Amino acid sequence: MEINIPSVKAEVEAAFAAYEVALMANDADALQALFWNSPHTLRYGGGENLYGYEEIGAFRAARSPVGLERTTDRTVITTFGTDFATASTLFYRETAPGKVGRQMQTWARMPEGWRVVAAHVSVINQP
Repeated sequence: MEINIPSVKAEVEAAFAAYEVALMANDADALQALFWNSPHTLRYGGGENLYGYEEIGAFRAARSPVGLERTTDRTVITTFGTDFATASTLFYRETAPGKVGRQMQTWARMPEGWRVVAAHVSVINQP
């Protein structure tokens, strides 16, 4: 298996960038479109455990747009072959001084394009 094939990595980097743009705009439809439409998709958030595409979508639709702005740091995207990848990043919000967020996503190439199949978000005290 080849790791980080340049063309594949560029595709995942573009999908990850689209996710960030949608997140900053609180574009629930665009965010939802980047998740795999399956009951097998999951997202563990800072205060919620979401199982399936429908639960994730309901969370996104109800989420307040206040305080979503963030900056990212130390983003690492690794691709495995042509159809599987992970994306990990640290994030910081002005609304949460002294805290660092951690986000990990598992991406898979689906017929409709790259989709998040699992995600985990947590926040800790900044070391």
